[in-house]
Amino acid sequence: MRKTLISLLFVAALPTLAMASPEGHPARPFEHHGKPPLHQLDLSKEQQKEVRKLIGTQMKNRHEITQRYLDKLPEAERNAFQNELNANRENTDKAIKALLTPEQQKQFAEHQRKQQEKRAEHAEFLKWKAEREQKKN
Repeated sequence: MRKTLISLLFVAALPTLAMASPEGHPARPFEHHGKPPLHQLDLSKEQQKEVRKLIGTQMKNRHEITQRYLDKLPEAERNAFQNELNANRENTDKAIKALLTPEQQKQFAEHQRKQQEKRAEHAEFLKWKAEREQKKN
């Protein structure tokens, strides 16, 4: 169980580490000289659309896989994991806000508000979906 939690924390931290490394550093596998590798391929609009779909599917699958393993953890560990992720996001948001002009801060705050609404709506949907599944079983 402990190895699973450590693995999950490592997987969750990878995107943050990749984004925190200096520009052009090898730790940023998706970036080469400031541009994504696929940008250098001069993809057609149709190819770009298909690549975006594939990446979206990969992200969705990654989320589902992570969630499967999180569901196996005891509730206390899941809560600790979620709290750490939330604290990390809040710290990043504060650091971003410190870099912005007052006008940009307003726009950023509005964006955050909309994201929070989406998260709440999604949580409500998941709750409804779980209740529906319980009724079926």
